[in-house]
Amino acid sequence: MRTITRRSLLLSSAAAMAAPAIVRADAWPNKPIRFIVPFGPGGSTDISMRILAPKLNEMLGQPCIVENRAGAGGVVGTDQVTKSAPDGYTLGHCTVSQVVIAPALYERLPFAPEKDLTAIAPTVFVPMCLSVTRKGLKVNSLQDLIAEMKANPGKLSYASNGIGATSHLAGANLLRLTGCQAEHVPYRSGAEAIQALVNGDVQWAFDVPVLHGPHHRDGNLRILMASPDRQPLIPDVPDPTEAGLPEFKAYSWFGIFGPAGLPQPVVTKLSTVMAEVLADAAIAKRLNDNGLPPMLQYATPAKFEQFIGQERVFWPPIVRASGARVQ
Repeated sequence: MRTITRRSLLLSSAAAMAAPAIVRADAWPNKPIRFIVPFGPGGSTDISMRILAPKLNEMLGQPCIVENRAGAGGVVGTDQVTKSAPDGYTLGHCTVSQVVIAPALYERLPFAPEKDLTAIAPTVFVPMCLSVTRKGLKVNSLQDLIAEMKANPGKLSYASNGIGATSHLAGANLLRLTGCQAEHVPYRSGAEAIQALVNGDVQWAFDVPVLHGPHHRDGNLRILMASPDRQPLIPDVPDPTEAGLPEFKAYSWFGIFGPAGLPQPVVTKLSTVMAEVLADAAIAKRLNDNGLPPMLQYATPAKFEQFIGQERVFWPPIVRASGARVQ
């Protein structure tokens, strides 16, 4: 007959206590999952999440509900994610703005991204482009624009879709690298900023190729540069190196985040599933058609964390150089 020692009894008890936690993590998901988009409907963050959600439904076997929680440049919705239960049923589709830029931009944040968010998976990369108005400005290249700004310090203005937005910081970075001066004019949305550019109310602006491309083709705007490289939606536009400013970069990116303390099995499972979703040919085509290429190169949690770490070195100096600060 087998002798039961005190040690084996303790080990058995510990295993029994651990088993339910393992089963609960392995059973995820067993109910609907909320994906909070911290912006209103219709923007790139919302569009990309709604492209991904149906395939996630199919692969996870549970409804994936996209919920818009806009406010304070994405801070309101992201804060809701950080304060949710760490069970994998409330997640966020956040951007570089909330995860990296916000701590350098806001005097007070209700959360600390590095300790209050769990990075799960990247979703899409967001290239940008620099455009100029065709009204009252005879500029055909980036070098022409730089020369115009140097000849008229502070006389030209550039639009963005808000203080501290990547479109603002891209403009601030251009000024920082070239030693030029220009007035920043923030608008409430990218649509308003583009209309101001078309009208000639401002002289230049950064935004995404899917928004500027049609105006470029119609002759209302001229796109001078695509970043960080040439883009399929605007194939005739040079990248920063070709335009004569190789050190310049402007872009954004989105990813799936959860609150701190999210169980590792949930992180691993969702990261693996998201990589499969992004690799799906039909999904990739829809994303690319919207100028939002999948970020498969950082598809594991470890690679995503490493990438975010690099971003935390890149963006804060640009925020400081811009002088932007939100109370």
